[in-house]
This record gives sequence, C-alpha cells and structure tokens, in this order.
Amino acid sequence: MKIAIYGIRIDGSHQNDIQVLFDELININAELIIHERFQKEVMKSELSMPAKYEVFATHHELTDEVDFMLSIGGDGTFLDTISLVRRKDIPILGINTGRLGFLSNTSTSDISTAIESLQSGKFIVDKRSLLCLESESNLFGEDNYALNEISVMKRDSSSMITIHTSLDGSHLNSYWTDGLIISTSTGSTAYSMSCGGPILMPGSGNFVLTPIAPHNLNVRPIVISDQSILTISVESRTKKNLVALDSRSKELKNEEVLTIKKADYQIDLVQLENQSFLKSLRNKLNWGLDSRNY
Repeated sequence: MKIAIYGIRIDGSHQNDIQVLFDELININAELIIHERFQKEVMKSELSMPAKYEVFATHHELTDEVDFMLSIGGDGTFLDTISLVRRKDIPILGINTGRLGFLSNTSTSDISTAIESLQSGKFIVDKRSLLCLESESNLFGEDNYALNEISVMKRDSSSMITIHTSLDGSHLNSYWTDGLIISTSTGSTAYSMSCGGPILMPGSGNFVLTPIAPHNLNVRPIVISDQSILTISVESRTKKNLVALDSRSKELKNEEVLTIKKADYQIDLVQLENQSFLKSLRNKLNWGLDSRNY
C-alpha cells in the first residue's frame, strides 16, 4: 500500500501524534511519499522518520500508484490537498490537528484505528462535487476549481458592489451587496453558513447562492441544481474586486465575465465506519444541542 502525506506545520502538542502515525505506517510496511513542505517540518522536529520514503512537491509527481492521501492539519490544509490530488481519484483521509475539523474529521486519538481501517478496507468513499470557474483572462489557470465555494467580493471597505448574475442564460438577479458565495454541499457548512446560507446534504445535487450583507433585505440565499451554469460580472466604483476559490484569491476587474459550473470530476473523501456527515453536524456544529435536555 502506497500512502502520500501532506501537511503544512507540526504543532508541538501534536508531535507524539505524528510519531504514532509514522509508527503505524511502518508497522503495515506502507510505502510513503511525503510532500516536501511536511518533510521539512518533520526534519526540524525530533520525530523518528521511516528509513525509506519518497518526496514530492507538485501534483505532477503524485502518481496513480498512490492508494491514499493523508492530510495532516485542519480544514484549510485539507482544501490545499485537493490541488495536489486533482483528477487522480486518490481517496483523502483528513487527520485533524487544527480546530474544527469538519473535513479533516479523524481525530488524532483515532490514528491507529484509521490506519488499520485503510489496510483492512473498513471505510467508505464519499464522493464530493466541485465547482469549476472559467474566466475571460484565465485567472486561475489549471487551479480553477473549488471544493467548498467560489466567492466574489469587494476588495476593500469601499461601497457595495453590484453582481450581475444569470442562471442558464436567464437573468437571476443583480445583487447589491458586499459579495456573493456560490457553495457546494460540502461548503454549505463553511463560509456560506456563516452568512446565513442553508446546510445542504452531500449528494443532494445542489449548489447554494448566498449574498454577503445584501442591501435588499428580501434577497435571500437560493438553492439551485448543480447542473446549472452561472454567469457573473461585477460593477464597482473601485473597478477592482476579488474572486476566491476556497483559500486562493485573485483580483477581478470590473465587468469581466465569470462562468461557474459543476466540475467534470469529483473528490473522494475517506469516511471511517464511525463517521458520517450527520455525526459531524452534531459533534462539530452542536446540531440540535439544547442545554435544557441536559
């Protein structure tokens, strides 16, 4: 079994956890390929590394021979991992050394169980849809996809912007607002939710459009089919705005046309036997928690 590992940093409080991970991987004789950024962090620590491993730096060096990708960190690190896996159909397991850990939902206390589950096949693969962005100036090049959301926003604290939005060729709305979030079901529990958007079940076949601080109070979030194609352009006094794909952002000029649609591939998330989206809602977001019942 060949396993790739990606991470950004190793917090001192998690060094023992990372050592447990390496020990478990050595015990099952896993072939390891470690991202150079994480390898440098390991080398600065007092961790005992496997005697033999490969190092990779870009998605080009990540071959189809890899069976699993381990993302070590929080949800932001998990989103970075997506840009490495891309279309390679490599299932990703997120081990949470961050805060909330909605995507990276395997706790460090479950590392041994997680590695055993990967080896024995006791897991399910949860396929998640992505958004694809096409722009006149090819803003993001090959990195033109997002697992959580695509956001169009004003660049600074200036006046609101107008976001002209069409759905499948028909005018939907001209949002007078600070920004607009186009979210997948995966991202519906992230930025969109914090702006009042609804939670979407994975696999529901929907996206959600959530305005950020709209001036018109009757403009509410709207759920659309993920087969829809959105066309967006922005007007603002400053003539420069922002468009973000998950954690990656670029400057967006006034009136440049953006086309947003479902990507033609999906990302595979590893869910262990004791994990599910509904459990994450209850455990991570305190869904339905009422102190009167305790």
